[in-house]
Amino acid sequence: MNHWIIAPVLLPAVTAGLLMLSGGTLSLRIQRGVGLLAATALLAVAVVLLEQSAGSAHQVYALGHWRPPFGIVLVLDRLSAVMLLLTAVLGLCTLAAAVAAGADAQGRFFHPLFLFQLMGLNGAFLTGDLFNLFVFFEVLLIASYCLLLNGNTPARLRAGLHYVVANLVGSALFLVAVGLLYGIAGTLNLADLAVRLPQLASLDRLLVQSAGLLLLTVFGLKAALFPLLLWLPPAYSAASAPVAALFAVMTKVGIYSILRVYEIVLGPAADQVVPALATWMVPIALVTIAWGALGALSSQRLGTMAANLTLLSAGTTLAVAALDTEPALSAALYYLVQSTLATALLFLVCGSITQRRTAAGDRLQRAGAAQPRVLGVLFLFTSLTIIGLPPLSGFVGKLMLLQAALPAAQGSAIWAVLLVSSFLVLVALIRAGMTLIWAVRSDAPAVPAKAAELAAPFLLMAGIVALSVAAEPVKRFMDATAAQLSDVQAYTGTVLAAPGRR
Repeated sequence: MNHWIIAPVLLPAVTAGLLMLSGGTLSLRIQRGVGLLAATALLAVAVVLLEQSAGSAHQVYALGHWRPPFGIVLVLDRLSAVMLLLTAVLGLCTLAAAVAAGADAQGRFFHPLFLFQLMGLNGAFLTGDLFNLFVFFEVLLIASYCLLLNGNTPARLRAGLHYVVANLVGSALFLVAVGLLYGIAGTLNLADLAVRLPQLASLDRLLVQSAGLLLLTVFGLKAALFPLLLWLPPAYSAASAPVAALFAVMTKVGIYSILRVYEIVLGPAADQVVPALATWMVPIALVTIAWGALGALSSQRLGTMAANLTLLSAGTTLAVAALDTEPALSAALYYLVQSTLATALLFLVCGSITQRRTAAGDRLQRAGAAQPRVLGVLFLFTSLTIIGLPPLSGFVGKLMLLQAALPAAQGSAIWAVLLVSSFLVLVALIRAGMTLIWAVRSDAPAVPAKAAELAAPFLLMAGIVALSVAAEPVKRFMDATAAQLSDVQAYTGTVLAAPGRR
């Protein structure tokens, strides 16, 4: 077996556990060094796994050498490798930003919680069965609760309460769905479910349909799709900027889970279990886009605007991915990566701007000293990427989405919503930039930006530029990823044929 596959789960878990065992007695400097070293190692592992996924088919890691479906399995393919790399890049950049801003000094256990968050994310992307998807969901959610409350401000406590309640309800529904599926099919392994569900008697299909719809509802809550999105703007806008930037990938866990479970488990029996994904997901995603665009336009705070743009990113990705064709999946995956990097960059830039406005905070009103030019350039770059102007990756991603949606029956609606929402976001970002940066006049000199503060934003900026420059090879990789995701027989055959003992 390829033992590299378990490293993205094991590395942050062991490191976080050792930091926890210290009881917070280690100095902050040591914790920072250990955390940054672990995040750097995770990035190196993710690069290795991406290279391995490109050179072969699915790879299965059976824990304890128990043969699927009887044991716990991790499955590496192109999609999981892409998500691991995206998480590793965001993890390293946001942790570096937290160290530079001193956000990690607000709580004794920030660094172990941050690593547990990465462990939960990586586990969710690698797991090959539904129960362990639930387990990793809980790990990343518990860590995110604590990271959100880091600093213990009243605004974070209020936002955290709604965040916790919403996700506890989602976890309860997840358990009900998992229990139903196990009671009917006798397995929770994704590959085994894909084989067994089409063979069920007609009397069991209503229960399976209920379980499938419950699962997709839970994943929709995690992805913050309409109408299950009200928890996200308060939570993300209240979190510290580095934590909110890491949370940019949280909604993508829900999107990943929808694609993975639908393509493998529900897709082969869609006519028997749940309706076709496009019939109900596209309208929901389009309403989510509209909600995010209008929310960004009407926002009175910079953090709220960035949070609403996260909603727009999730809705845009799923509106096209739900068409369930290989070109649509490829375009959606490219857009998912670039929009996650752009949203994370926006949160970091907004955090730097807010720090310099003292009492005014992130309110969209003219106050305080002028901002450094470098922050103005970063905000402009981020805005152009999010809006989708050439030649940046935001333009490439949206062009791919529009081309993929054109042949679909819902193509006209997708085009209309994407283009109108882009215009509304353009207005919102211009208003924010003029209010906070470009039209500010003050006798007080701008507080210069330090190199440590700019390191993480420039790394994310470099990633966005790289996606633009290497758009063609990245698109080819995403094309292959979409084809592999749609090949259910290859997935089930490889996983169920994995060697091991019963």
